[in-house]
Amino acid sequence: MKLSIIIVNYNVRYFLEQALLSVRKGIAPSSGGLEGADVWVVDNNSVDDSVRMVQEKFPEVHLIANRDNVGFSTANNQAIRQSSGEYVLLLNPDTVVEEDTFEKCVAFMDAHPDAGALGVRMIDGSGKFLPESKRGFPSPWVAFCRTFGLSSFFPKSKLFNQYHLGYLDEQEVHPVDVLSGAFMLLRRSALDKAGLLDEAFFMYGEDIDLSYRIKLAGYQNYYFPDTTIIHYKGESTKKGSLNYVRAFYQAMIIFARKHFTGRKAQLFVAMLRAAIYLRALLALLAGAWKKLSLPLLDGALIYAGLVFLKNFWAVYHFHDPEYYNYLIVYLNFSMYTAIWLMSVWLSGGYDAPGNLRRLARGLLVGSLLIAAIYGFLDAEYRNSRALILLGTAWAVFSTAALRLFLHFWRHGNLHVGRTRQSNLIIVGGEAECDRVRQLLYQAGAAVNYIGKVSPREIADVRTFLGTLRQLGEVVQIYKANEIIFCSKDVPTQDIMRWMAQLGPVIEYKIAPEESLSIIGSHSKNEPGELYTIDIRFAIADPVNRRHKRLLDISVAIGLLLTLPLHLLWMRRPGGFVGNVLKVLAGRKTWVGYHISHAREIALPSLAPGVLSPLTGLQSDRLNAETIERLNLLYAKDYSIEKDLDLIWNGYFDLGS
Repeated sequence: MKLSIIIVNYNVRYFLEQALLSVRKGIAPSSGGLEGADVWVVDNNSVDDSVRMVQEKFPEVHLIANRDNVGFSTANNQAIRQSSGEYVLLLNPDTVVEEDTFEKCVAFMDAHPDAGALGVRMIDGSGKFLPESKRGFPSPWVAFCRTFGLSSFFPKSKLFNQYHLGYLDEQEVHPVDVLSGAFMLLRRSALDKAGLLDEAFFMYGEDIDLSYRIKLAGYQNYYFPDTTIIHYKGESTKKGSLNYVRAFYQAMIIFARKHFTGRKAQLFVAMLRAAIYLRALLALLAGAWKKLSLPLLDGALIYAGLVFLKNFWAVYHFHDPEYYNYLIVYLNFSMYTAIWLMSVWLSGGYDAPGNLRRLARGLLVGSLLIAAIYGFLDAEYRNSRALILLGTAWAVFSTAALRLFLHFWRHGNLHVGRTRQSNLIIVGGEAECDRVRQLLYQAGAAVNYIGKVSPREIADVRTFLGTLRQLGEVVQIYKANEIIFCSKDVPTQDIMRWMAQLGPVIEYKIAPEESLSIIGSHSKNEPGELYTIDIRFAIADPVNRRHKRLLDISVAIGLLLTLPLHLLWMRRPGGFVGNVLKVLAGRKTWVGYHISHAREIALPSLAPGVLSPLTGLQSDRLNAETIERLNLLYAKDYSIEKDLDLIWNGYFDLGS
């Protein structure tokens, strides 16, 4: 066996499918691909039906299905030990390789016996070069430059950017220190000498450690740009998250303690610890600003408007600038603003900032709540009801105007809340283009379909806008900003060539053959995007999940306040009290899925339920398929009313 390709997968079914299709083309002898190759997929207990997809669509693949997420290093080692290829390729599931990638890489390794490992030129889903394709070893100085941004300020500097080796030409072959684990071709003899991946690294840092050990074993690591792959989710996919910061820098600490000694190791570890705290602080601030900036701006506008309206109404209506008690500014206005913001949040106005209907609904509900509270206040804390009405009008106007302004600032138009329709071109044969159009229709994609471009040299002008070599002109003439390539008809080399030529102003997606998904990503910093006809679960909507949790808490508090009454009727009083407390703590929900031992559909996660969609039915008479279908319908069509109905009908079982 010449080559063993190993892919570790964790809940990225759609990307995995596309990667395996590109790998299949790359090793197919009929297409001039590499002969003598096998493919291994190690699944780390995914819940998105990845395993079943591989079994059904790729029977030639050797599948290892783990019952737990054992981590990247351990999973790769499982397949390495069982494989027999002269070369071993570690490949990420969110990649697409060219048809001749394996041929070129293996030929280079054969011609360079000093090569222990090889990496290739990687681009993201918009065609941009990924600098992590080639890297230098971490050191205290490299860590300092990376942590404090010097490598970003001086990307071509040999002094400041030794991490991404920005001073080396991305189009030339170079010996480098570190290769990316997204595509790492290893000579088995070098791997036998250097050792397998260190399983102390769970997710990050294992590629740096292995690259270092390969060089210690007397081999060279090569950056090989004569072939290019797409890596949809690059190194920065979750760079803004605290989990990423902690995991990445902890991996670097493991590396430093393993390979450095004495003062150098102490200095490196100290710098890495400082980097953890600094990057964590920046991540916290960035995350907080992203979540709170709009509510804070809303609150400032509403509060300032209320103060202005107070002064205006005191002079205009009462002819007395000192008419209102000073407490109104600090107590009433603060309470009104908080209630309005909370109502907008509960209404989903901050989940979808461009949805003005949710915004208005939240503000109006908040006004009703303020009016209700107003009636219970002592006379000294009441202010004119006119201020509530005027404040409501101001809150609606000011927050809507803020969203209009922000949208105009970012997009140059006032179409707030409208789904932007891309001018779409599909590149492929007539049959595949029609299939993709049908997928887009079924997925409910908001696109303005312009037409299709033929991959052939000659095309019928009555059917196609032009040919593939005319794609640049077609894009310019029709002002297209989204292109879907049909991988069945368009070679991956051509796809990447056009991505590089047209640049990141276009959004690119690829439709794998016989797949029900269309995949793309416009930035390495964000997760991939896809059109798919898979089921949309209402229970997965953030607003519905928040409403469900609020319902759980409200019902639990109501039952707790009237506890003596319910204990008279409950079949299991002790279990009832325990369930109330567990629901309040978030460990249970009043209505969840019925537990099934043969779950085939990956449903959005829920806490264990006291009741289930089967409440009131004789579940022991239902087969597994019926139970799964009822769970599916509950998740798909979830509503608060459905939970209330199940709680009402299952009242006597709340202690179960």
